[in-house]
Amino acid sequence: MYVPKFFEMKDWPEITRFMKANPLATLVSRGGEYPIAAHIPLELEEDENGETILSGHIARANHHWHLFESQPDVLAIFLSPVHHYISSSWYKAPNVPTWNYMSVHVYGRIRIVEGERLRKSLENMTHYHEQISSHPLTEEVLRSEIEKQIGGIVGFEIDIKRVEAAHKLSQNRNLEDYNNIIIELEKLEDYNAGMVAKKMREIRRVD
Repeated sequence: MYVPKFFEMKDWPEITRFMKANPLATLVSRGGEYPIAAHIPLELEEDENGETILSGHIARANHHWHLFESQPDVLAIFLSPVHHYISSSWYKAPNVPTWNYMSVHVYGRIRIVEGERLRKSLENMTHYHEQISSHPLTEEVLRSEIEKQIGGIVGFEIDIKRVEAAHKLSQNRNLEDYNNIIIELEKLEDYNAGMVAKKMREIRRVD
């Protein structure tokens, strides 16, 4: 991913927070004529050596997993749902428009996992996301459902080799332009525009 220095994120805790907040990733593998992609939730975990990995699963009916052994080098893309068009009319001087967004690219090597390792991964993922429910799944129901469904999925883990992260939020603009972008975004009374403006205020502490 092309990341100019203005937009580069290097703080690992911040990167992991972003990935946990936006777990629905695009998993890309080398295919035949074209790359192959799947949209699936990925979870950050630690392996037995204390190394940070990504874990997930895919439907067995999805032939994407057939590439995991022959083409193990993969890319996982985490993209924030919050993004917005930035009009160059909001700058003091003429320029070109752009788009503000936040993204993390994780490059790694994928391997299939089975048995108890897969069951544990499914339990961890479900427990984490069930926290939003006022009546989360019980242990008994969860384990029963996993046993029913586990034959229809393929579990995997990704050893992380490289991470590239970008918060492209107009950090390259001068303070006057930066402030005006925030003002114009907030005027739109649009959810995405408002969230981009909020994030811009956070990273530059604009009052």
